[in-house]
Amino acid sequence: MNLIKSKKRVADHGEVFTPPWLVEKMLDLVKGETERIDARFLEPACGSGNFLVPILKRKLAAVELKFGKYNFEREHYALLGLMCCYGIELLDDNIAECRANMLEVFADYLNLNESDDLFLAASFVLSHNLVHGDAMTMRNKSGAAISVVEWGYLGKGKFQRRDFRLDVLTGMASFSAEGSLFAGLGNHEIFKPTTSYPPMTVRELAGSASSRGD
Repeated sequence: MNLIKSKKRVADHGEVFTPPWLVEKMLDLVKGETERIDARFLEPACGSGNFLVPILKRKLAAVELKFGKYNFEREHYALLGLMCCYGIELLDDNIAECRANMLEVFADYLNLNESDDLFLAASFVLSHNLVHGDAMTMRNKSGAAISVVEWGYLGKGKFQRRDFRLDVLTGMASFSAEGSLFAGLGNHEIFKPTTSYPPMTVRELAGSASSRGD
């Protein structure tokens, strides 16, 4: 594997890719979490998915082990595994590759084609979870605050979506200004989503993708 795309990109952006063998060793340090379907991972400089792709593969292996004999659960928990993978990437070609690589792994696992609802739903999820932006400034390519989508599986084919601002989620220092680390913890703005949505099915998620042109 080539660890750089160009010397200019290394100089301009510090872009160097981690070799697969090292990625696997690093993920093995948190092996239990990588194999937990609903464990959330955020890669703040995700590149083309060197970390996120193997994380997704581990999650899908866990889905297969637990739900391989039950197609409905297998499909929905596979989507949940995908929903729990997040990335931010500054370079437009990298984020496009990352989305494509993640979608390919997901589609191959479930043997999907591009017209399937699950494929379209996964594409919609990735358009939100993999952000073209700058993790340092916490702004997307348009200059707006990066939004993080929390997905949850409610069971019976229903998913819950809540949106949060990344800069608010990482603003833990504000607790100290309140005089106590845990003061008002339950009501603090960090736990309040900017937007909450009604439960959605795979078909509804797929419809959202179609309406956006994703």
